[in-house]
Amino acid sequence: MKKENNFVIIWLLSGCLLLFIMVVVGGITRLTNSGLSMTDWHLVTDTFPPLTEAKWLQTFEEYKKFPEYQKINIHNDFTLSDYKFIYFWEWFHRFIGRIIGMVFIIPFLYFLFKKRLSTATIKKCIVLLFMGAFQGFLGWFMVKSGLIDDPDVSHFRLALHLTFAFITFAYTLWVALDLIYPNKSSVIVPLRNLARVSLVLLILQIIYGGFVAGLNAGLIHNHWPLMSDGQFIHDSVFIEQKTLFLNLVEGKSGVQFVHRTMAYFVVALIVALFFRSKKYILSSVQKRGINTLVIFVFLQFALGVFTLLYGVPLWLGLVHQVMAFFLLTAMTFTLHRLSK
Repeated sequence: MKKENNFVIIWLLSGCLLLFIMVVVGGITRLTNSGLSMTDWHLVTDTFPPLTEAKWLQTFEEYKKFPEYQKINIHNDFTLSDYKFIYFWEWFHRFIGRIIGMVFIIPFLYFLFKKRLSTATIKKCIVLLFMGAFQGFLGWFMVKSGLIDDPDVSHFRLALHLTFAFITFAYTLWVALDLIYPNKSSVIVPLRNLARVSLVLLILQIIYGGFVAGLNAGLIHNHWPLMSDGQFIHDSVFIEQKTLFLNLVEGKSGVQFVHRTMAYFVVALIVALFFRSKKYILSSVQKRGINTLVIFVFLQFALGVFTLLYGVPLWLGLVHQVMAFFLLTAMTFTLHRLSK
């Protein structure tokens, strides 16, 4: 690692940490049903929450005009105090997004001015800036879907918002790793290719995790290893929607079935990577990456099972999402070390 890159690496890893916090808070926002509490988006004027009781009442009245209050919370003795609670998590989620924007843009301009970035790194950082801006758009695009008729966001948009946050984190980490390990090593093609397939399947699994969250599909079939009624594929997987495809992307039972079944394949691929790696001479860093990946995938699998069995309690659902982040981190690190 070149000394002149130290501050750039710290900057990128700080961005990774903030993205991690962003996803954690986003998970809390989803699990506490707080995502629709802010019914508009302004870059500057809602940087801070209402500061007076009169402003809180005005904001609460605005919230009452939208479907979540009119169809759900109006029947739950929903008070201003309840509103302040859900407002906080959505506001905090957006506030961290603003912090991330400043953390990425201001140091980037500084490093650019000081000529501390190579041409290749500049190009990668510009991609990161566009990814961050697009992620902000996806957040509002998701929220908007729950402010029209149905008081819930589209599970497709939620999964897109969640998955793109994971991908932005992984790419930021990859750029940092390029600077941490500037010297290229010989690539073990079979292991690299298997790691690539594993990453693709892991991302697909994260997408389906977003589907499960968006449809609240973890609240049904709370059994394992079989679904309800002792069935591996429950009858409801085929009857919720008009076609099999729609059942597997829009039906609660179908989405849960895909998510719980795909987990076996994710575990199998990573275990296969572990055993296949034994045939090659690896560096200590490569071995550590693969070993960590195996540990994390089994922890994540166990957390998924317990989250399902206990009906998705807030803390367990959040831990499951955090572990997915750690698993993606290990997967990105391992693939990087097997590729460069």
